[in-house]
Amino acid sequence: MINGHKLVYLDSASSSQKPSAVIDAMDAYYREYNANVHRGIYTIGEKATAEYEKARARVARFINAPDSHEIVFTRNATEAINLVSYSWGRRNISRGDVIVLTEMEHHANLVPWQILVQEKDGDLEFIPITDDGILRLDVFEVLLRLKPKLVAFTHVSNTLGTINPVREMVEMAHAAGALVLIDGAQAVPHVPVDVQELGCDFYAFSGHKMLAPMGSGALWARRELLEAMPPFLAGGEMIREVHLRRSEFNEIPWKFEAGTPAVGDAIGLGVAAEYLQALGMDAVREHERDLVAYALEVLPREVPAIELYGPLDPDLRGGVIPFNLPGIHPHDVAQVLDRFGIAVRAGHHCTMPLHERLDLAATARASFNVYSTREDIDALAGGLMEVQKVFNV
Repeated sequence: MINGHKLVYLDSASSSQKPSAVIDAMDAYYREYNANVHRGIYTIGEKATAEYEKARARVARFINAPDSHEIVFTRNATEAINLVSYSWGRRNISRGDVIVLTEMEHHANLVPWQILVQEKDGDLEFIPITDDGILRLDVFEVLLRLKPKLVAFTHVSNTLGTINPVREMVEMAHAAGALVLIDGAQAVPHVPVDVQELGCDFYAFSGHKMLAPMGSGALWARRELLEAMPPFLAGGEMIREVHLRRSEFNEIPWKFEAGTPAVGDAIGLGVAAEYLQALGMDAVREHERDLVAYALEVLPREVPAIELYGPLDPDLRGGVIPFNLPGIHPHDVAQVLDRFGIAVRAGHHCTMPLHERLDLAATARASFNVYSTREDIDALAGGLMEVQKVFNV
């Protein structure tokens, strides 16, 4: 209970709640076979290693990676994108080279590239959006004439919910000779993801948004790219041999997993992937589409003054509803909703340039997951009416 009310959790785009299966799996690791991996030649050490690598295989199956060795465990999508920026980017981006992003990117898929092009004297170009949050592919086609080395974009916008036409964009980028990195943090928990079908080169995602623990995530990349990339971090585990003046690096994926990994978190990530796979990602997507359609119908009807942003077609939108109430700051909206046990996000959602493009200082955001219900949306509508009463709007 929150402030005497049943919790209505509508901030899943920030971080998801965790099922018992994930919590139990992590608890079992810490209680029954807590040991380092790839080191101990004893029973619990070998079990920890087996479960850690089993988690890698589960994650690979979940996104249909052709080889589990192409899965690099990271702390989150941010670290995965930085890995590519520092390792691939610093070897392949030179003066005058172009990287193409979009106006809707999360800071995690913007700032690493800003740092890279500033260091290498490269250039960033951006695919603009329409007023309802759809990428301008006609402009993308023009930008590709600049022959970018990399195109990096979000699969699903964390702010607008826009589901981008990934496969089409990948084909366009490859035809122009560019590699493609996709930020899948908001896609992997909500829509079917098949990296082979998408055809991309890098795919990054976080665990904590897909029912897994915080501090877990992964980068998928094509084997030949990972093998050609230098290590991101150096130290133990990522080496094969170390001498005083030189070292030989490990094979992939361990070349990119320096030091003691977050074993329990990785195990939780693997269980979360299996949990979602058992639900069926087509069913997860349909559940979320139903919630979006319901919210887009109920909220304007019950709260006529509400301002909604992003695509109005549920087929083009993930489970994210950004909104504002005129005359009331989003932080005030969120604070009053909390009195009724309703949790929403308020602010710029780590997409400040997108808010600037829309001429918005901030928005409130309701977001869904597999445990969200129509009743949650009804509660939100009722809560927003209470917010209006408090501010006499």
